[in-house]
Amino acid sequence: MKRLFIPLVMLASSFVAASAGEAADMAVTVEIPRLNVSEYHRPYVAVWIQDGDRKVVANLAVWYQMKSKNDEVGTKWLPDLRQWWRRTGRSLELPVDGVSGATRPAGKHTLEFTGKDKQLASLKSGKYTLVVEAAREVGGREMVDIEFDWPASKPVSYNASGEEELGEINLSLEP
Repeated sequence: MKRLFIPLVMLASSFVAASAGEAADMAVTVEIPRLNVSEYHRPYVAVWIQDGDRKVVANLAVWYQMKSKNDEVGTKWLPDLRQWWRRTGRSLELPVDGVSGATRPAGKHTLEFTGKDKQLASLKSGKYTLVVEAAREVGGREMVDIEFDWPASKPVSYNASGEEELGEINLSLEP
C-alpha cells in the first residue's frame, strides 16, 4: 500500500504545481488625469478584454456613479461608454459583482487578477486586446487599446497613453 500511496501523492502534488503554474497574473493600471476645467465630473470608465473578433471575453471593471444626490441611479449615463455599451454593457445586469464600482478620482488605479479569478479563468491561449474607455459629463470620450498574448511566457509590461480623458494605461503580465 505504501508504494501506491507515495506515487499518488507525488502525482497529486505535481498536478497542483502545474495548475498553479498555468494561472498567470495580470495587473492593469489606469491613470485618470487631473484636468483644469471649470466644471469637472469624474469619468465613467470601462475596462475589458476582447478577442480578435472584437467580442468581449471578460469585463474587468466598470466605474460609474452608483447613486446621485436625488437617488437616481447612475446607469443612465453608461451608454456614453459607447463601445463598451454596444459590445457588452447593455446586455449586463448591473451592478456586476466584482466588476462594478464607484467612479475614481484623478490618479493611478490598479486592478489585479490571477488566472484563477473569474474574469480570466476562461481565457484560452491566444491574442487579445485590453480596452479602456472613459467618458466624462461636460467632457470628452476616449478609448485606449493594448494588444497582448495570453498567457504570458515571461514577465511583460505594455504601456499606452490617452490624450485627455485617460492618462497612462499599463498592462503587466506574469506567467
